Amino acid sequence: MAAPDKNPFVDPVDINPFQDPSVTQVTGSGVERLDEYNPFTESTLSIQNSTTIPISAAQSQPAVLQASVSPSPQASAHADLLRQQEELERKAAELDRKEQELQNRGATTDKENNWPPLPRCFPIKPCFYQDFAVEIPPEFQRVCKMMYYLWMFHCVTLILNMLACLAAFTVNSAKGVDFGLSILWFILFTPCSFLCWYRPVYKAFRSDSSFSFFFFFFVFFFQVVVYIIQSVGIPSWGNSGWITSISMIRSNLGVAVVMMVVAGFFTMCAVLAIILLKMVHSMYRRTGASFQKAQQEFSEGVLTNRTFQTAAATAATSAAQGAFQRN
Repeated sequence: MAAPDKNPFVDPVDINPFQDPSVTQVTGSGVERLDEYNPFTESTLSIQNSTTIPISAAQSQPAVLQASVSPSPQASAHADLLRQQEELERKAAELDRKEQELQNRGATTDKENNWPPLPRCFPIKPCFYQDFAVEIPPEFQRVCKMMYYLWMFHCVTLILNMLACLAAFTVNSAKGVDFGLSILWFILFTPCSFLCWYRPVYKAFRSDSSFSFFFFFFVFFFQVVVYIIQSVGIPSWGNSGWITSISMIRSNLGVAVVMMVVAGFFTMCAVLAIILLKMVHSMYRRTGASFQKAQQEFSEGVLTNRTFQTAAATAATSAAQGAFQRN
C-alpha cells in the first residue's frame, strides 16, 4: 500500500511566514544581522573607544547615594526646640545665680552697721547697715534711693511743721495744742516711718521678699492717707495744712505764709508718695512676688524664729505641767 502523499492536518497551501513582504523588507535592509556581527571590527572598536568612561571619572562618582544637603522640616523644628531649650536652661541658671547672690547678700552678717552716720565718739552706735551699691540690684537702686529721699523730705517737713506751729503758738496762745501735737508727730513719725515703710521696701528690693513688699504696701497706704490729712490741715490736729494756714491770715500774715509753705511741703509729700507707690507696685509685679509667697515666707520666718520657738516651748511645758498637776 502506498504512503499518503499529503498530511491531512496541514493547510492545503504551505505558507512560509518568512516570505512575508514586510519581513523580507526588514531583513533585506542595510542593518547587519546578528550572526554577521563581529565585535572586533574597526568600526565597532572606534565606537567603543569613543564612548569609554575614564577610570578617574568613574572613581570620582561612586554609586553610593549621598544624603540631601538641605535639612528636612522635622530636623529644623527639632533643632529650633533644642536651641530654645538651651536658652531657657541658660536663663534659669542665670536666675538661680542671681537668687543665690541675693541670698548671700541677705545672709551676710559680718558687715558693720553704718546708719545713722554718727561720729565714732558718739555714745550711740549705728543700728542698720545700708549700701545701695552693694545690697540693692542695679534695676532697683533708683527707686530705692527715691524712697530714701522721700523719707528725708518727710522728716524735714515734720521739723518745719513743728516750727510753724511754734510760730502760730507765739501769735495765738490757743494754738498750744497744735504745737504739742506737732512735737509728738515729729518724735513718733520720724522713726516709725523709717522702720515701718522705708526699711521694708529696702529689704524687699534687697532680697526680693514678697512679705516685705506686702508689708510695705499695707503701711505706706496709710502713710499716704496721713500725708493728705496733714496737707488739708484740720485745726487742733497739730498740722500746718491749708485750712489752718488760711485761718491765720487775719491774725498774722507772716505766720500764715510760713504755714502755707509747710502745707505745700505736705502736699508734695502726698504727691510723691502716690507716684512712688505706683512705681514700686509696677516693679513688684515684674519680680514675680505673690501673696502665696508672702504667706510662705511669713510661716517659715515665724517657725524658724528662736524667740517664737522658745515661747512655744515654754507655753507647751507650762500647759503640760498644769495638766499633770490637775491630774
